[in-house]
Amino acid sequence: MDKKIIDAFIKNAIIEDVGDGDHTSLSTIPEGTKGKAKLIVKESGILAGVELALEIFTQIDASLKVSVLLRDGQAVNVGDIAFTVEGNTHSILLAERLVLNCMQRMSGIATQTHRIAKLLEKYHTKVLDTRKTTPGLRYLEKWAVRIGGGVNHRIGLYDMILIKDNHVDYAGGIANAIHKANDYLASTGKNLKIEIEVRNIEELLQVLEIGKVDRIMLDNFPIATLKEAVQLIDGKFVTEASGGITEENVAAYAACGVDFISMGALTHSVRSLDLSLKAF
Repeated sequence: MDKKIIDAFIKNAIIEDVGDGDHTSLSTIPEGTKGKAKLIVKESGILAGVELALEIFTQIDASLKVSVLLRDGQAVNVGDIAFTVEGNTHSILLAERLVLNCMQRMSGIATQTHRIAKLLEKYHTKVLDTRKTTPGLRYLEKWAVRIGGGVNHRIGLYDMILIKDNHVDYAGGIANAIHKANDYLASTGKNLKIEIEVRNIEELLQVLEIGKVDRIMLDNFPIATLKEAVQLIDGKFVTEASGGITEENVAAYAACGVDFISMGALTHSVRSLDLSLKAF
């Protein structure tokens, strides 16, 4: 966990939510009232966000006492209690929605990622996330992917050179794009991996002839063409399949022998896991 990123996220989320005060709690519950609450699982899945919840409670009120019963990455079922929290009721209520919003989304992502990872267990293929994340929540969403058994692709635009179709077209072709990327690294002294997306076998053959990349993304390749592409690459480069891959067909893509499968659906269209924080 990157404490600096998490602290800033929590601070901004609290400011967004509380404004000039939680007037419902202030008006209905006497200051200093103590209480307890428990995080109840209402749907089976993979739990994620417990570590984050601890940071949220601490930042809101360090005197809150949290007893963790279930950890991130554990399989959970309806009725399970992830943790209990005890202390100032105003603090618990202030933390409630932020904790739930984060944990429900992270658990949904971890659950979906876990399902995909299980389908890939018999292959050497790993599932990757993408940059198709919610602005401001990328760190949390990619954290949840790791909890679910997936692998993070690049975190942003800064930690890898990924030459996609638009880059190729704007650069004037594959050869220009690859050479310019390598020249850029040489001139800046940056140590970044280079990945290039290809759309068909013809583009793949160009990349194989030029080289000077670390990974080849085979985008929207039909199964038969993907098998052909993997055979042509013959282990010379790391391979990644993307585009049109779903939970229903991911195993068929993995069976083609690719090293990675990237799926934007891990983060961009996931359904949150049902959780609830209730007083007791």
